[in-house]
Amino acid sequence: MNFGRLFWTLVLIAMLSIALSVNADEETEEVYILEEIVVTARKREQLSFEVPLSVSTIHGDKSNTIRSSGLDLRFLSNRTPSLQMESSYGRVFPRLYIRGLGNTDFDLNASQPVSLLSDGVVLENALLKGYPVFDVDRIEVLRGPQGTLFGRNTPAGAIKFESLRPTQTFEGYVRVNYGRFNASNFEGAVSVPLIPSVLSSRFSLLSQWRDDWIDNNFNEESVSLGGHLDLAGRIQLLWTPIPELEAWIKLHARDLNGTSRLFRANILKPDEGGLIDDFERDSITHDGDNEQTLRSGGLAAELRYNIGNFQLISLTGYERLTNYSRGDIDGGYGATFLAESGPGFIPFPSETASGIPLLSQFSQEVRLMSPDDHSLSYLTGIYYFHEFVEMEDFNFLTTAGGAMDRAVYQEQTATAMAAFASATYSIIEDLELGAGVRLSNDAKDYRAWREVVPDKTDAKPLEPILQDQQDTVWSGDISIRYQVTPNVQTYIRTARGFRAPSIQGRLLFDDEVTIADTETILSVEGGTKLRLLNQRLHLNLGVFNYMMQDQQLSAVGGESNVNRLLNAESTTGQGVEVELMFLPFKSLQVSGGLSYNHTNIDDPALAVAGCGAPCQVLDPIASEENNTFYIDGNSLPQAPEWIADIMLRYMLELPNGYRIIAATDWVYRSRVHFFLYDSVEFSDDSLLEGGIRLACQLSDGYTEVAFIGRNILNNTSPTGGIDFNNLTGYMNEPRFWGLELASRF
Repeated sequence: MNFGRLFWTLVLIAMLSIALSVNADEETEEVYILEEIVVTARKREQLSFEVPLSVSTIHGDKSNTIRSSGLDLRFLSNRTPSLQMESSYGRVFPRLYIRGLGNTDFDLNASQPVSLLSDGVVLENALLKGYPVFDVDRIEVLRGPQGTLFGRNTPAGAIKFESLRPTQTFEGYVRVNYGRFNASNFEGAVSVPLIPSVLSSRFSLLSQWRDDWIDNNFNEESVSLGGHLDLAGRIQLLWTPIPELEAWIKLHARDLNGTSRLFRANILKPDEGGLIDDFERDSITHDGDNEQTLRSGGLAAELRYNIGNFQLISLTGYERLTNYSRGDIDGGYGATFLAESGPGFIPFPSETASGIPLLSQFSQEVRLMSPDDHSLSYLTGIYYFHEFVEMEDFNFLTTAGGAMDRAVYQEQTATAMAAFASATYSIIEDLELGAGVRLSNDAKDYRAWREVVPDKTDAKPLEPILQDQQDTVWSGDISIRYQVTPNVQTYIRTARGFRAPSIQGRLLFDDEVTIADTETILSVEGGTKLRLLNQRLHLNLGVFNYMMQDQQLSAVGGESNVNRLLNAESTTGQGVEVELMFLPFKSLQVSGGLSYNHTNIDDPALAVAGCGAPCQVLDPIASEENNTFYIDGNSLPQAPEWIADIMLRYMLELPNGYRIIAATDWVYRSRVHFFLYDSVEFSDDSLLEGGIRLACQLSDGYTEVAFIGRNILNNTSPTGGIDFNNLTGYMNEPRFWGLELASRF
């Protein structure tokens, strides 16, 4: 790590903090201020300002606005510094990247270095991570290793969703919109007190519908695609029989029927990159079937019991899921050895499906927390996790009526146990020292085999392949937080995290099961949080530097539709993150973020297969015979150097209590390449998307009628590719417009 550069950057930030805090306490006649958000980034409620951690929150109007088109979890992409998302699996399988660290793996047991937690319960499988977001109090994005308190698979960071809880007053809201593609999105919730001061409930519902809007021009019998019906619901109960005890339980479920990811053959321009000149977003020519279904449900239960000044907390989670997804992978029709094929070069057809007949996940955490109003506060706990998942992969002969010729079956059992402790100590009034440690044991047992239809394929069956991996790893963190003035906090944090071993078998077209060993990360970050102009300007500044050993990478792409796991000797990253919220006057609010991330793979001997498609690789050749290329010195895939977002919201008071509220938001990310190797074609130079919301708030102060627009410039950018056959890619979401009615009661 470049500690010298990091040290001097921190010195400059500290000097800037002191300079900007001058006159911060001067009296002003203005009384409007920005709200300081309460977060649980350290598993206890704290003001975000006081947390020595790079954390962003999304809540309120911003959350409602950026979700208004009905987009899945990818609505968060580029909405906070260093956060990027994409998916080759449609609405149900988001791939998350923080500070450049993520996983391009498309297999159903793929692990990710970004953890996602819903009301404190980890959602481990990528399909569970795709659960829709609705009726939330806030979203917290924690950047950097979170291994001490949140455990396994958090070397890049964690995203936390906190639901709105039941209240002892009858209240709720309804939000419904209708727009392009005959899309209708409904979200609503109601809190109902059942027994005054003892038992309350909350019921939440989400419905997202979109018509098929992409014409399949393969033949007259082809059906249009691109639509979905996504239903989700949640029931909560909050029971407080005595002052010392609080019990909360949540039941939730989801039912999705729709279209899997639509791949588009040869849309990337050879030798130039970017999209072909005659690209049409609303048209495809697929000869394979397409469908996607997902059913999931689960519960979470939290008990809080006060023992004197201490609090004992138990958090239990259970999730269950089934899924099936089928798509035309070559993105076109026919093949070059047949009479007809296209669009462009289709050397052979590819149509596959993947599914999970059963996934079950159970987690249990128990922790003891000391009071947080003492000079020494601490928490300690134990954690248990168990997951069992069955997976199926199928290959279909598109040119033979869609008959199946082979199938692969996989089973994986994963268990994790951990003990952890964390403490903070106020050395003096304005100086706080924090430290934590966690000892984790992770184990995986894996079994896979292949069955074939003898008269339809030359592939051979595979007898069951057995693999097991386990490791015991420690993680931890140390932080120092100093209050320069009442309005300025600075901090330095060092953290160690890890990702448990991974096992992968893409056995439809390969005979090998690959394994990636444990990866570890050591990160150093420092930052300053400023609250200036009498709480009308919130500014967060931070820098970070990390080194990852044995990073788990997924070699996706090449001449066959497979994925192989490997470890890079070392990976480094460094960057800067800036966030601000500004209230220059009562009617205008400005918020935004900016990040710069530089990542680098440091492994001179590491080589991967290059393009199976006719593309131009920019990396040095390792072997012409094997078509492999060195990736030493490359940045990580799907890791833009620059991410920026901004949102402006203006409110105009009208006579008789009416208001006009206008908002616009924009996000930008710089160039990304899609795979471990860098190529001209499988990359995208930039993405810029903007949204608007123009609302009239009625005189009751609770009802709004709004015009909404997302991706208003209709930016058309490839967000990923499929490389083994041709220059296939997939796209960002199209322009959306609609009308919205929102009411609170």
